Amino acid sequence: MNAIEIKNLTKIYIKKQLIRNKKFLAVDNLSFEVAEGEIFGFLGPNGSGKTTTIKTLLGLLFPTEGECFIFGEKVPSLAALSKIGYLPEIPYLYKYLTAREILSLYGTVSGVSGNILKNRIDEVLETVKLKTGKDTRLGEFSKGMLQRVGVAQAIIHKPQLLILDEPFTGLDPLGLKDMRDVILKLKADGKTIFFSSHIISEAEKICSRVAIIHRGKLLRIVKIKEIKPNTLEDIFISEIKQEENKFAE
Repeated sequence: MNAIEIKNLTKIYIKKQLIRNKKFLAVDNLSFEVAEGEIFGFLGPNGSGKTTTIKTLLGLLFPTEGECFIFGEKVPSLAALSKIGYLPEIPYLYKYLTAREILSLYGTVSGVSGNILKNRIDEVLETVKLKTGKDTRLGEFSKGMLQRVGVAQAIIHKPQLLILDEPFTGLDPLGLKDMRDVILKLKADGKTIFFSSHIISEAEKICSRVAIIHRGKLLRIVKIKEIKPNTLEDIFISEIKQEENKFAE
């Protein structure tokens, strides 16, 4: 079964102006699938439609046209949402709480409670390599540690699919390695991971496939094992330049 199916997704924003409204095409007839159990990268320059697509998958935006499905459930629906764990690009975490306290909060909101939640907190902190810092306030955490707390809150309710928006942004080399290891561990545990990123080298290291989009259009699906002797960066730059040349004509 596919974890994600996006069919002919189009999203048009209408910006209200003084004289007349202006339309902006954010996603343009986008279609692709993400197989259950794979790590799938979603790559594109700023403004290419990545976050709009993710918000539509989460039911936070309604498509102008097209449909999205999560494990066969049409979005938006509670059945689909219950199978998703989400890490936003800039997670808002209460810095005065400890790692254990913030996970207790998110776990309760997600419907996990009692001893089950207590045990689950220990499990997810072990998964994201933060068990020794569980009683440290988040205000003392590094950027990489906060990103891993963000992943921990996304998996507290045992979702089948993780949607991560720019999980590698702003991380130093050690932080990148830690985040990469966490994602690979989650895949080994049977999760499907779908993430957007600007860090192409990280996508090449851990993904089985990536989608390259620009100006809301799907340019190419790349199978990582088939790209040699090129690199993913070579392919990404080539696809973007070709699309820019078409647009300029």
